[in-house]
Amino acid sequence: MKSLRLSAAGAALTLAALAGTGPAAAASTTAAPVVTAAPSALPAFADGHGLILVPGATEVHSATDFTITVTTGQLSGSHRIRILLPGGYAAEPGRRWPVTYFLHGGGGTVDDVAAAPALHSDSMITVVPDGGLKGWYADWLMQNTALGAANWQTFHTQQVVPFIDANLRTVPDRSHRAVVGLSMGGYGALRYAEARPDLFGRVASLSGGIDFGMAEIRAAVLATELNVTGAWCAASTSTPSGTGRCTGYGPSTDSDAIFGSPYPVFGADHVWNEVNPAAGTNLARLAGTDITLYTGSQGLVDHYTEIASATVKARLDQLRIPSRFVDYGNGSSLAPGCDGGHDYGCWAPALADYVPRLSAAFAAGDRTS
Repeated sequence: MKSLRLSAAGAALTLAALAGTGPAAAASTTAAPVVTAAPSALPAFADGHGLILVPGATEVHSATDFTITVTTGQLSGSHRIRILLPGGYAAEPGRRWPVTYFLHGGGGTVDDVAAAPALHSDSMITVVPDGGLKGWYADWLMQNTALGAANWQTFHTQQVVPFIDANLRTVPDRSHRAVVGLSMGGYGALRYAEARPDLFGRVASLSGGIDFGMAEIRAAVLATELNVTGAWCAASTSTPSGTGRCTGYGPSTDSDAIFGSPYPVFGADHVWNEVNPAAGTNLARLAGTDITLYTGSQGLVDHYTEIASATVKARLDQLRIPSRFVDYGNGSSLAPGCDGGHDYGCWAPALADYVPRLSAAFAAGDRTS
């Protein structure tokens, strides 16, 4: 493993390198227009599990695509949850559906899901919870930054999941529940699957920052804390068209705000090690989980996500835990619009490859449950 003995100057150089942008980050997406009148078929939601609905804040894109807004004591402010229903949801009131949770990338929003049409599938419900511009799908070590309360993992796993099960006709077991994410969300997906194997039986990480043993990935997290625009800004609805840069990560915070000190000096980085998805003790918790990893190899970001994903795959193999690893390299083997970089030009076709496989796995779970 690469040495983690980063000097302050070395960390700054790494941050500067990762903050650069290139053609891989240039794609942007457009959110679906909001419809002012809610269709009568829209499901009714009730407060619960610590979530309180914000009245009048629902955004309706169609009868099967809408966004609710909630507040919670676990996070400051209000937060959106976009929900994509299968086409037959209203017409089949006796049917229950598997659920996929999609975790967006850094600098992104719940509307980024519009860039991946495959996730609006007639075989499942897709839920896209707000992950914050730089939430890193974690319960932050510091709760007194400019962002206030920031317990993202608790919000998602202890509140959003049971809230969705209570309000929608789901199949509420691990074999019918998946967590999928890209970039920052790729970290979140694998971390959640490891932390809560009772909730998630299927996981996919796309271009994920999934090895905190790598100094470059630790540096990228620091860049988001310090609002160094570009480091892990996934091309998203927050990307100004043609710039390849997101609008930022919000207010700057302490560099130790999320996981504490990143430096391996006298155990100061113990939190990073505890939550590292690539750690063998954490990967061992994925036994019995359906695991898929996707990554390209091009650009300043996916160069490192390829290394991280290969490390995770090798360690899973050592543990004799089956997994599927798709390294599409420069993108030519995946799709004509994919250049192997860190954007939806690659993630959309990767998800188009993954969702039918996930749907088949859900169906197999129906037959064995």
